Amino acid sequence: QVQLVESGGGLVQPGGSLRLSCAASGNIFSFDTMGWYRQVPGKQRELVAAITRGGSTDYADSVKGRFTLSRGNAKNTVYLQMNNLKPDDTAVYYCSADRVSLIWWGQGTQVTVSS
Repeated sequence: QVQLVESGGGLVQPGGSLRLSCAASGNIFSFDTMGWYRQVPGKQRELVAAITRGGSTDYADSVKGRFTLSRGNAKNTVYLQMNNLKPDDTAVYYCSADRVSLIWWGQGTQVTVSS
């Protein structure tokens, strides 16, 4: 069973930065894709950023130029560096990993951007 554990969420002022971490129970290169999604109450979960095993990345238009997804040297962690945060970035952020037809989710971490 794959486990994903997120950390790094919190309260930050507009314009501030946070770095989210996702620690996987296995080697992240065993997954086809790893990603970060976010969800606010009453809305669908949306993709924020994703990275393939080969290293290709994709970002939502709303976060391009502000968020960066990267892989850690320990090979079991991915990070989401979030800069210039805006109130609209407030959401629960979830880490995901998929392999063939299977997908796993973390428990989520709250990010609140407010003055």
